[in-house]
Amino acid sequence: MAAIEMPNIRFHQLLGGMAQRNTFACNSLIRAHFEAKNYRTALSLYHQMLLNGTPFDNFTFPCVLTTCRHSNHLFLGKQVHAQLTKLGFASDNFVCTALIGMYGELDSIEIARHVLDEMPQRNSIAWTILLGFHANGDNPQLGLQTFFEMEASASRLILKIGFQGDLLVGNALLSMYLDCRFMDFAREVFNQIEVKDVVTWTAMINGYVKNGSFNEGLKLFRKMLFSGIRPDPSSISSILPACARVSAHKHGKEIHCYVTKCELAKNLVVDNALVDMYAKSGSIEYATKIFEKNCERDVVSYTVMVEGCSLHGLGELGVSLFHEMREEGIEPDHVAYSAVLRACKAGALVEEGKLFFDCIEQPEIEDYISMVSLLCRANLFDEARAFIEEHGIVHCAQTQSTLLDGCRMHRKKQMGKRMIEQLIELDPYNSNNYVLLSNIYASMGKWGMVSSLREMIMDLGLKPMHAYSWIVVRNKAHVFGVADVSHPRSQRIYWELEALMEKMRQSGHVLENDFSMHDVDEERECIPSGHSEMLAIGFGLISIQSRVPIRVVKNLRVCRNCHSMAEWISKFVDREIVLKDRDQFHHFKDGNCSCGELW
Repeated sequence: MAAIEMPNIRFHQLLGGMAQRNTFACNSLIRAHFEAKNYRTALSLYHQMLLNGTPFDNFTFPCVLTTCRHSNHLFLGKQVHAQLTKLGFASDNFVCTALIGMYGELDSIEIARHVLDEMPQRNSIAWTILLGFHANGDNPQLGLQTFFEMEASASRLILKIGFQGDLLVGNALLSMYLDCRFMDFAREVFNQIEVKDVVTWTAMINGYVKNGSFNEGLKLFRKMLFSGIRPDPSSISSILPACARVSAHKHGKEIHCYVTKCELAKNLVVDNALVDMYAKSGSIEYATKIFEKNCERDVVSYTVMVEGCSLHGLGELGVSLFHEMREEGIEPDHVAYSAVLRACKAGALVEEGKLFFDCIEQPEIEDYISMVSLLCRANLFDEARAFIEEHGIVHCAQTQSTLLDGCRMHRKKQMGKRMIEQLIELDPYNSNNYVLLSNIYASMGKWGMVSSLREMIMDLGLKPMHAYSWIVVRNKAHVFGVADVSHPRSQRIYWELEALMEKMRQSGHVLENDFSMHDVDEERECIPSGHSEMLAIGFGLISIQSRVPIRVVKNLRVCRNCHSMAEWISKFVDREIVLKDRDQFHHFKDGNCSCGELW
């Protein structure tokens, strides 16, 4: 042993005079001196135990090692490590935990990790100590990896021994996996919980919906109902976002019926979720009815309604609701201001938009983009450029893309061409940018440049996005691509669309053939009736009974030609057509569109 100052003579006599050199008494004395920060005395007592032949136990070494750590005695700590290994204490959990603390603080995290790896059974304290060293170190990624290893280690043990009927343990483990987005492990835990409560079901459903597995969430919700578990407001608000799509609109209505029957609709959280679901699935009328019936409203109630108005081109109504909220004494938050700014964008309400933007204390990039879009929609490009330079967002691809949208709306081809060239510099591996430039050159008749750009796309290994549209008829989704002839009723669909186009020509309606600044290459070269959204609309016309709105979704932006055709068809057949493209809903009715030609 290294030279250590011996304790005072009185204490030495006390220890030596014991009838039996009791391990417990020695441990207690060492701990007492450690807690009093008499580190040298504590270590001297350990030395005296060695000289007197007093037996050690698994409580002696942790205290001695911790004393070495606090007194910066690494050399002595290593000697103690050798002694405890020789005496067979190297596999004890308490001892190993103390070793990890000592090595992690006085030597290196790598040695501390080695001690942890050699432990027969790792405990949470050992993991936590190691995590603490990582948190204070310069490798946070390694700390995160250690955390996941700890979680996995603990959960594997629980899965191995089973929950023993402990629902609380099962729910906690399920929550942990869902927070980490380990859906497969979460489902395994969920399946092992024999008696599930509403919390268990809700957590798993919410996990699926948050991760975009909407159909799995809906299946599990139905299974919960069949199992006899009654959903609570949290369950309903968790599943409704899965129905906030045009294709799942019917499921949302069914859940709404269930909510009404079970008198859950009086809950504010459920009501807000219903408004959000109807607005995002294309039924702004239903969303408005529920909102107006609500006796109680909070900032979320108004925010989801304002957001819904912006999605459906009802900018002025959205702004009006925002003012109503403030008159009611409800203080808007950042999310509410962002929503009303998008409503101003939808309605091209420039002055209101400027006022709302100035109210946002710490604008995020989405708020800046909304403001640029608003100015571009109002054809205020000089103001938009000044705003961009003022806020230092010139070199942001989103900014240039937003300026390009404004150029497309107002048919500014030359400016649009410059925007696309800048976009290619900022984002050279985005195939859509090359498609946009190709369509610009095609509109100018520069076919050589079009061919060159196609070769460049192939050389870079890029894959342009394909346009798809879908429609739900009798609970089945029918998907159409450009010039698609794979549908069983393709011949009848094309015949219907060609007949309508002939009527259109006879009425003097002129088709829009401007595909400049459009982001789909294949549509430019296809006949108008072969565009995916027109095929979906054609199928709706021959499959859905009259007076029922036709609801279609497209993954990309609708082209000018199809927009113009949908307007004409809605008036000719006296039928509402709801088309959801990449950015917003278009409600075609009586020859007009809710977007006000701003899309």
